[in-house]
Amino acid sequence: MSKKALLIIPPERFNEDELFQPKAELESNGIDVTIASTKTGEIIGDYEGKATAEVIFSDVCASDYDVVSVIGGSGTNDHLWENKELQDYLKQAYTNKVLVTGICAGAVTVAKTGLLTGREATCYPVDVQKDQLKANKVTYVEKHVVAHDDIITGDGPDGAKEFGEALVKSLS
Repeated sequence: MSKKALLIIPPERFNEDELFQPKAELESNGIDVTIASTKTGEIIGDYEGKATAEVIFSDVCASDYDVVSVIGGSGTNDHLWENKELQDYLKQAYTNKVLVTGICAGAVTVAKTGLLTGREATCYPVDVQKDQLKANKVTYVEKHVVAHDDIITGDGPDGAKEFGEALVKSLS
């Protein structure tokens, strides 16, 4: 049975590299990818790129997937960081042994669940994000990818391909 990934993007202003590079890496390795958000339909990225959210994340069961990933972009800060429903969803996924991951501002979303407390993670290297990791008792590491057995974080567009590769590696 093929592996499945759920990539969660904000309802506006996702980062194109952080979505499309890991998505391509997953799909080229036979992993079925579903894009989700807080709404369905066409979503415009930070640089006018377009993606289609096929499902609302809360309408699908996280345990139907092998990995759930929160994608960054300027909309992630505004729409996903404080989304309690998403935080609960990620915690439930984690409890069900689903790999929980986040890149850039998405890594902050994961940190806000408490799942990274006392651990190392990465995010986009700007103070607003690094400060959020620290506020959630997470040690910021300046690397493209920080991979634990159960949670992976990525730093942003420059590390997006490596982030995708880390997801593939952890699912194989």
